[in-house]
This record gives sequence, structure tokens and C-alpha cells, in this order.
Amino acid sequence: MTETTVTKKRFSLRRFFEEQDRKFDLWSRKKAWRRKFYLNKSLYLMMLPYILLFITFTVVPVVMSFLLGFTYFNMLEAPSWVGWQNYLDLFLNDPIFITAVKNTLIIAVITGPLGYIIAFVFAWLINELPQKLRSIITLVFYAPSLVGGAVTIWALIFASDYYGFANAYLIRWGLINEPITWLQDANYILPIVIVVQLWMSLGVNFLSLIAGLKGIDKSQYEAAAVDGIRNRWQELWYITLPNMKNILVFAAVIQISGALGVGAVTTALAGFPSVQYAGHTIVNHLQDYGSIRYEMGYASAIATILFVSGILLKNVINKVIRKVGS
Repeated sequence: MTETTVTKKRFSLRRFFEEQDRKFDLWSRKKAWRRKFYLNKSLYLMMLPYILLFITFTVVPVVMSFLLGFTYFNMLEAPSWVGWQNYLDLFLNDPIFITAVKNTLIIAVITGPLGYIIAFVFAWLINELPQKLRSIITLVFYAPSLVGGAVTIWALIFASDYYGFANAYLIRWGLINEPITWLQDANYILPIVIVVQLWMSLGVNFLSLIAGLKGIDKSQYEAAAVDGIRNRWQELWYITLPNMKNILVFAAVIQISGALGVGAVTTALAGFPSVQYAGHTIVNHLQDYGSIRYEMGYASAIATILFVSGILLKNVINKVIRKVGS
């Protein structure tokens, strides 16, 4: 037997044993998964209703919207395949959509980071207050999320007659002589929407951040003081933020959803459509084609763009937050 033959046989045996090891590992993993499923079957059964509802009302609509985005569908005829035409029309032949994208980005860029930072700062400061006072102030900050008609208050503030609070005080202080048509003037609509959205975005984020701050083990601050932490800023960077990474990610997702999903606020304040589309957002454009014109293929393309934008922004912010305190 030659040396080459021996080498080939050794190679074949080694490959044979490697294949057997791979099959055994795969079998072991399957067996472990089956055992885990068997031991926790009651938990999986309790999860089953939620999983079914999630798939039915979240996963399936997202998939259907993605597929319909490549079709022409007016809800009277069967969908017809048009490929990328809806997306091309959106970016090349729909100037109102470009305006909606611009307005949405302006709102998101300002209210997203600013609202996120303001919510965290207030939560951090209020968390140091006594228990009873903290509970009262937390309720005050969460109130915008509880009151469904909160936007009506802002509509009264910026009413275009003498009885609007903003006009009344500005006239009383001698800053203006006649009422300003706040919500009928394209120059004022977007800034007002930003202010209102910033105010409304504090609710859920603020509450989640308060909960995250309360969940930090106080003994870590005591140990850090022994190790050399001397001020609150060092505590914030080396203890508070690293312990709140998951809560910070959750708050970021909520903030992104709120910033990109602005639509009801603009409609309640400036009407639909707003003057010169000054407050028109992607959500408003989606409602226009989905709920009024019933061009569901075109509306599905808009929804897909909004969904993908949210996912991309969430991943970017997630990477930034994961580096905090690391």
C-alpha cells in the first residue's frame, strides 16, 4: 500500500467522523429543543393566543402591504402587478409626497432627539424627588397621553381670532395689533405642529424612563462612591446609562414611532389637507390614498417606505445607545 493511498484513507476516515459528529450535534440540538419545549409546553400554550393575534394582525398585514405595494389595487378590481412603478411615481412624479417627506423629516429630526433628551432629563431629575411629590409630577407629565382631546387645547391657544390665548396675550402686551391666523398661515403651521408633538411625546417615554431609573440597584451607587465616583455626571455615565440600555432602546423605538407617525396632530390642528400642504406628513399622504382615494397599491407602497424607514432608524439608534457607557 502506497503512502498516497494511506493518506487518502486517513482523509476519508476523518471526513467520515466529522460528518458523524455533525449529525450527532444536530440530533443533540433537536433533542434539547424538544425537551425544552416539552418542559415548558404550558408556557408556550399560554403564549399561543398572543402569537396567533400577533401573526394575524401584525405580521400578515405587513406582508400583505409589502406585496400590494407592487400592484395597482383600487378595491373594486383584482390587484394587477405593476412592479416598482408605485415607488417610482412616489419619488419622481408626486411632489406632494416629497413635501410630506420633508415635513416628516423636519418633525422627526427636531422632536425625536429633543423629545428623547427632554424626557430623560426630566425623568432623571424627578426621580430624585420624594415619593409623593414624584408620583404627582409623574402623573402631570403623563397626562398628555391620557387625555385624548389634548390637541384641542392647542387649537384654542392658537385660534385665529381675538379669543385665542396666544393672540389675546400678544395683543394685551402690545406685541401685535391684529390677530394672527396661526393655523391658516403656512409659515406657522409646521412650527406649531413641532411644539405640540414635542409636548405630546413626553408621556410614554417619560413613564418608561422613570420605571427604568427606579429599577437600578441603589447599592451600585454606593459601591461606585467607594471606587472613586465623585459627582452625579460620573454616576450618570458609568452607572445609570449602562443599566438603562434596554429601557433607552425601548424609549427610542417609541420616540421614532411617534416622530415618523405624526398625522393626527396635523389634521386636528391645520385640517386635511393643511394650507399649501405646510403640515402634510407621510402619514397624511398614506391616509389620503388609503382612506379617501382607495388606491391601496399606492398607499401600501407609502406604508412600506414608512415601515422600512422606522426599522433603519431604530437600528442606527440601537447601535448608538449600545455604545453608551461601554
